[in-house]
Amino acid sequence: MGDVSAELVDNAAARSLIKMLPITIEMSDHLRQEKTGNLPTPLPEVPRQRDFVAGTLGLWGPDHFVIYYREGRVPQPGIVILGKVTGEVSIFDRPGRIAVRIEHASE
Repeated sequence: MGDVSAELVDNAAARSLIKMLPITIEMSDHLRQEKTGNLPTPLPEVPRQRDFVAGTLGLWGPDHFVIYYREGRVPQPGIVILGKVTGEVSIFDRPGRIAVRIEHASE
């Protein structure tokens, strides 16, 4: 499929995600705006927001990882922002399931 890079924000949830790496997440398409999948363990709760842009990495629930490939807005309670894809996100804009491997850039 391809490789993309992302920069993570500095919060407790993103720091916990880094400790899990490398991981592979089976992800499904949802609402033709995002890919969603479950992390092996929940991440800490941090402040949430409702708006997102294409490329946003986030959490819907404590272990529900999301990659948004379109911009939009979610209902309350919002999403935990983990980071943002720094390259092209159209790679995720396809129907069906995909496997996403997340690892440190140096691995």
